[in-house]
Amino acid sequence: MDSKKMRRELEARLAGKDRVISYDRDKDQLRIESELVGKGITVSLPGIIAKWNIEKEKAIDEIVYYVDEGLRAMEDPIQLTDHEKKIFPVIRSASFPAEAEEGIPFLIDEHTAETKIYYAYDMGKTYRLIDAKIMQKEGWDASRIKEIALFNVRSLSTPLKEDQVAGNTFYFLNTNDGYDASRILNKGFLNEIEKQITGKMVLSVPHQDVLIIADIRNDRGYDVIAQMAMSFFTNGRVPITALSFYYEFGELEPIFILGKNK
Repeated sequence: MDSKKMRRELEARLAGKDRVISYDRDKDQLRIESELVGKGITVSLPGIIAKWNIEKEKAIDEIVYYVDEGLRAMEDPIQLTDHEKKIFPVIRSASFPAEAEEGIPFLIDEHTAETKIYYAYDMGKTYRLIDAKIMQKEGWDASRIKEIALFNVRSLSTPLKEDQVAGNTFYFLNTNDGYDASRILNKGFLNEIEKQITGKMVLSVPHQDVLIIADIRNDRGYDVIAQMAMSFFTNGRVPITALSFYYEFGELEPIFILGKNK
């Protein structure tokens, strides 16, 4: 699969009424824009091709779904009032854009040196990040949104899968509801897990759809969590960070692990 073929495939599957598709040859990017709202989504073809080489048609299906749902979210109206249960926090990398393409700033909170907290309005299969324009239209202030979002994330289920590797225990939270990484903000949940930890408690949010909690009891455990985090980070649709964090006294401390074993 080369860039030309991928471009044709995506153009055919993403074409539709009220959509304009353009191609930037220099950046090898495809831009799909909604004429209804004058907003759009830009996708990089080399990244999709790299994923296609591994996952084949699944990679194309994923990006088509992502663009379709993303454009729908842009086109559908948002109403915060009377829809408070749809407001959630989402974790993003520290380098994630601070504003929408139109220059409108998102509502953001500091989190760690590697991550930031954004706030989202849930739209079913996707969500839209809350920005200053939405807040102004609804007449809501930042503190109200943040309080509701943190309350809502505490109401989400926290099912864990457990795995034992070289004397260390790893817990995985992966519901695919879009807010798996957001559970790192549920301190009540983390504090309950901390009571079960016998070694060092290490957390990882390599991408949006997973939270890894590790009970690290030996050096091998650090190698394993580092490799897991990098693997998830590389394959995630919304990557966050490949670094992990110590969790102590309710605080997160980023750690750099130099893996030695494969």
